[in-house]
Amino acid sequence: LSAIRTEAVTAEAMPAADPVNGRLVYDENVTARISSPLSGRVLVLRAGVGDQVKRGATLMEIDSPELAAAEAELAKAGSEEARQKLAYERAKNLHEHEVIARKDFEAAETEYRQAQADVRRASLRMRNLQASGHENGRFQLRSAISGLVVERNANPGQEVRPDLQAPLFLVTDVSQLWVQVDVPEKTLSHVKIGQTVSVETDAWPNQHFSAKVERIGIAVDPVTRRVQVRCAINNRDLKLKPEMFARVSFLADEEHKGIRVPNTSLVTEGLYVHVFVEKIPGTFEKRKVSLALRGNDHSFIESGLAEGEKVVVEGALLLNSEAATDVK
Repeated sequence: LSAIRTEAVTAEAMPAADPVNGRLVYDENVTARISSPLSGRVLVLRAGVGDQVKRGATLMEIDSPELAAAEAELAKAGSEEARQKLAYERAKNLHEHEVIARKDFEAAETEYRQAQADVRRASLRMRNLQASGHENGRFQLRSAISGLVVERNANPGQEVRPDLQAPLFLVTDVSQLWVQVDVPEKTLSHVKIGQTVSVETDAWPNQHFSAKVERIGIAVDPVTRRVQVRCAINNRDLKLKPEMFARVSFLADEEHKGIRVPNTSLVTEGLYVHVFVEKIPGTFEKRKVSLALRGNDHSFIESGLAEGEKVVVEGALLLNSEAATDVK
């Protein structure tokens, strides 16, 4: 009896098809890959891997001659605008008193409008550089979203530029993840948008995580003959990690339920499958059951077993051997 363990079984929604392999990835809707919009040299790092940051928080500071030139251009355009504004107002006053010709007034107005356009152009340049409010060529790279810094590809003194292949920072909300699944053609008919999905991982072998189907690919991969399906999974407890492999089961409707048992409970003899049910403590009944679906670790029984009954989950083969000896 010390080698035998029993558990009460429960009825659960059955998978609509055999489990398939999947992979956990970042939810791109809450992920930002942040690079520098200008060239420069890293002065100070304000965030590292594992830091929780708010939207707009400074990730690092960069010394950028490009930003200094843009600032100087904006200052020059502002000074020119102020000068042309005075000239325009003076010309307007003289024109109203018929001291200067209309063409001289129109020329002054044109030069003032052009100076205003130069200021707008320089201001837009600063805005495109995300550098509003910065001074002396010192650029602050800020986070576009609130989340966790999961990747940093910057070091003090490093030269950066906009065309770097890898982003300087990767910030994401790890409480939301995606499960990418390559579904075989034969299984595609069992998959639909909004369907509940059961996810298992090697890190948490006895725990099932619930997800929902969000997107179904529009084409079949000509090499693998599979369609990519994307599921959204809640990860508030942070147990799941990006790039984990997972086993994904697309569940049928709630009406289609079966008794879920570990495969260690099953005893196969010829064409029939049996389980041992504990009737009273220490007394076991060998019972033939009908399988609805057999998985890698667990299977679903459609008949022969009721919810709440205690089934031997460890030691079933030992019991079966003892029963065969008693019959002889």
